[in-house]
Amino acid sequence: MKSCLALTLALLAPAAWAADPVSFSEQIRPLLEKRCLGCHGAEQQMSGLDLSARESALRGGAHGPAIQPDNPAESLLLAYVRGSKEPRMPLGDALAADDVELLARWVEQGAPYDATLSSKAAPADDPASWWAFQPPVQAPPPTVADARWRRNPIDAFVRARLDAAGVEPAPPADRRTLIRRAWLDLVGMLPPPDEVERFVADSSPDAWTRLVDDLLAKPQYGERWGRHWLDVARYADSSGYEHDFDYPDAWRFRDYVIASFNQDKPYDRFVQEQLAGDELSDWSFETLIATGFQRIGPRVLFREKDNPEYRYNYLDDMIQTSSRAFMGLSVECARCHDHKFDPIQQLDYYRMMAIFFPHIRYDFPLASEAQIREYETRKTAVEQSIAPLNARIREIEAPYREMQRREQLKGFPQEIQDAVNTPEAERTEGQKLLAEQVLSIGVGNYGRLLSDEDRQQVQSLKVRIAELEKELPEPLPTAMGVRDGDYRSAPDGRGDEVQPGKGEREVYENVGPFVPEPGRPYNPPVAHLLPHSDYHDKGPVVEPGVVTILARLGEFDPQPPDNGRVSTGRRLALAKWLTSGEHPLTSRVMANRIWQHHFGRGLVLTASNFGKMGRKPTHPELLDWLAVEFVKQGWSVKALHRLILDSETYRMASVWNPPGASAADPENNLLWRYPSRRLEGEIVRDITLEAAGSLNLEAGGEPFFPPIPEAVRESFLKGRWEMTQPGPAVWRRSVYSYQKRGLRYPMFEVFDQPSMNVTCERRTTTTVPTQALTLLNNQLILEQAALFARRVRDEAGADPAAQVDRAWRIALSRPPSDEELEGNRAFLARQRDYHARTDDPSLAALTDLCDVVLNLNEFVYVP
Repeated sequence: MKSCLALTLALLAPAAWAADPVSFSEQIRPLLEKRCLGCHGAEQQMSGLDLSARESALRGGAHGPAIQPDNPAESLLLAYVRGSKEPRMPLGDALAADDVELLARWVEQGAPYDATLSSKAAPADDPASWWAFQPPVQAPPPTVADARWRRNPIDAFVRARLDAAGVEPAPPADRRTLIRRAWLDLVGMLPPPDEVERFVADSSPDAWTRLVDDLLAKPQYGERWGRHWLDVARYADSSGYEHDFDYPDAWRFRDYVIASFNQDKPYDRFVQEQLAGDELSDWSFETLIATGFQRIGPRVLFREKDNPEYRYNYLDDMIQTSSRAFMGLSVECARCHDHKFDPIQQLDYYRMMAIFFPHIRYDFPLASEAQIREYETRKTAVEQSIAPLNARIREIEAPYREMQRREQLKGFPQEIQDAVNTPEAERTEGQKLLAEQVLSIGVGNYGRLLSDEDRQQVQSLKVRIAELEKELPEPLPTAMGVRDGDYRSAPDGRGDEVQPGKGEREVYENVGPFVPEPGRPYNPPVAHLLPHSDYHDKGPVVEPGVVTILARLGEFDPQPPDNGRVSTGRRLALAKWLTSGEHPLTSRVMANRIWQHHFGRGLVLTASNFGKMGRKPTHPELLDWLAVEFVKQGWSVKALHRLILDSETYRMASVWNPPGASAADPENNLLWRYPSRRLEGEIVRDITLEAAGSLNLEAGGEPFFPPIPEAVRESFLKGRWEMTQPGPAVWRRSVYSYQKRGLRYPMFEVFDQPSMNVTCERRTTTTVPTQALTLLNNQLILEQAALFARRVRDEAGADPAAQVDRAWRIALSRPPSDEELEGNRAFLARQRDYHARTDDPSLAALTDLCDVVLNLNEFVYVP
């Protein structure tokens, strides 16, 4: 009876489905748009499948028809969503059972469509409604009662929020505070005492405007603000990881960034050069250097080809840095699965990876074609003369090398000896691993085994080689950057082809990347979706693209550039999409970064995360107004500086606590006073040198190595670090110091220098005892305190009161109060007695005073 009932229900099921028709517009359409069309729509046809129209769905893709209404059981669409075929769809997030049943009923009923669909349609819950995904709108500034706060649109937005909260803003800062604030903020230097006095005495209405313009025109402006961008770019002069190899040409990118800020290069162009400087129609040496943005991240650079996964990690670094720097989105979080919080699909991650996938690391020669040809001709001629001499040395040494290898091998266990002595083709997998490990150690000192005759012959050959090497031309200057090619191919130009019988690892280990040239075939390597972020487990091929939720905003259309270089044009298409003016994030993110460095925190606190796990803006209308104005002003960073510094908001006093303000807004989010903040370690060092009169303003070029104790160097011996002595050569601005990932300069590290391994959105500011101990005991501070004292005595003479006054005006941009003056004079008197037995008690006492001044909070804070 039960069997008959089950059979009856089974036979009736299709009829029941037919009697209950599925609504395409209400049930199927939302399901396809939300879960399927992101990968299989008109815009992105993975595996050649387009489900946006009935005709294309019936036609199917690479695996056959997706829908067969006359034979539903054979419909591939149903097979993949049910999991009877692998991989189960949608990737990483299977459909609910009810949705699978709904699709089956729809197919059974003939799979009718009532319209062509678009993957750009927003699902019912519309994640596109998130504030950061809306185009910024420049709303009219609100009306405020105080006329002083109506002059600048920034002030109107800020004051309106303050009025609504019932909080009174701070009064204007005094002129000494303003000039010090502007100098530290814009150029990271102390205002000269004479300039402070001139500004204080200048009552003309344009005095502040002229001061700002003068500071923006100084070359030190680019050094100050370029350093901010280098944090975002995770700049370093070394590769990091265990070996921390030197990046000998990284400094060219650093100089490019500094020059770009000094030139007020439009930000849209700045973005395009860093992402695709080699693909621009008007490329230059400068734009080739700019592509170092994608290459200066951490790299292993040691036996990389033994592990192809390294390349995927480097691609992840490029995706993370680019998406956070330019869009303020954490696209890297979708590497293994759809983003847990933001509407970023795993497919979006791999679309973006496909943009960068053809890249190869490339050292661009910074020379003309004629210079390159001449260099190669001379170099080849010398190398051809050296080659037979080296071959003869190898021939002489070969039997001794083999003797040494066999001697070394005897020190290993028998199973390892057997593995090495077994012919390579006959080794087991275990023997291959053992042999590889032993052979990688290298052969020891076999030179001691050479006969006297052979040793003399080898030495004579080496002398001849050394003589020939002197004839080699000076290496051409190069820039570390990237270009498109094929990282897996040997120089024979196989493109994406994998040799028969060889897997990816073997091809990856070939001699070098294929560099495409005009007239030679170039097939870019193909990117695959990796469902579990494992390169061994490849999913379908992925075409280059952008984040789906933002794809409707602007055009992403890669085209090979017409600039004499063979390339895919994918990176340039990304850059143009970002800077089209329609993108809702690019201008917002940069306007927020500029605001952050003026006020210590951005209108969005999480400057590189505008997603749901980031903080919402404290003043959303103001941020939008600034973002639109930024584009209107030609993406000019300096124009935005002028606008911000001209505001009452920027020129408020920092010392202010009106009734109720701290209770209503304890974190000063509403900006009822100017937020004083501590300077970064690099600027603390710079102004210390400047106060002492020893700062060397030599700009650009190769980095210098600041002196460090031997014990610090011994703590990490890998890679490059040159031990130096104090002097003008190492008293340059800190931005030009060697940035070593494995060994940060101790003073910078203790003052919160960020990790150089990842992009930094905002430096943390800690307060720990080691900072005070560093300023008290650091050898640099003690040396500069002595030089500061000599400068003060030279400029102020022997009078203690004049010395105190001069020291304060140099270091703090103001004279001491009467109480401070008397206290400092008393301190000098005590210290002269303490140093009575020294050669110069007065200078020793003044040195102690200068050391104290350099340790004041006021010295290391933006007022």
